[in-house]
Amino acid sequence: MTLPGFLRAQPDGVLLSVKLQPRASADEICEPLGSELRIRVTAPPVDAAANEALVRLLAKVMNCPRGQVQLVRGQTSRHKVLKLYGLKAEEIATKLSQAAPRRDQLRDSKGADAGTRAPAFRR
Repeated sequence: MTLPGFLRAQPDGVLLSVKLQPRASADEICEPLGSELRIRVTAPPVDAAANEALVRLLAKVMNCPRGQVQLVRGQTSRHKVLKLYGLKAEEIATKLSQAAPRRDQLRDSKGADAGTRAPAFRR
C-alpha cells in the first residue's frame, strides 16, 4: 500500500502533516490538501485550545489514548506535524480515510438535486 503524502513512517511512530482550521462549524477530518491533511476543529486558536482539540479528535478517530498523539511542530501555526505512536502507517491511513467524508457523501448531504431544481414560477 502506498502511503498518502501527509503520512511519513518512522521507526518509533508515524508523522502526520496537518493544516488546521480553528473555529470551524464542526470537528471533522477533511480531504488532503497537497501534502497535508485538512482538519477542522470548533475550538478557537487561543491558549492552545485548537491544538488540544486536534489531539483529542485524532485520538478519538485512531481509537487510541490521547498520550499516543503528540504535537511535534507548529504550536502557533495552522501547519502542524503530529506524531502518532503505537500504530502502523497503513492502519492510520485506513482510519483517516474512513473518517473523512467522501465527495459523494458531501453532495448528498447538501442535497443531490440542489443544483438541478426547477426554477420557481413567477406570477
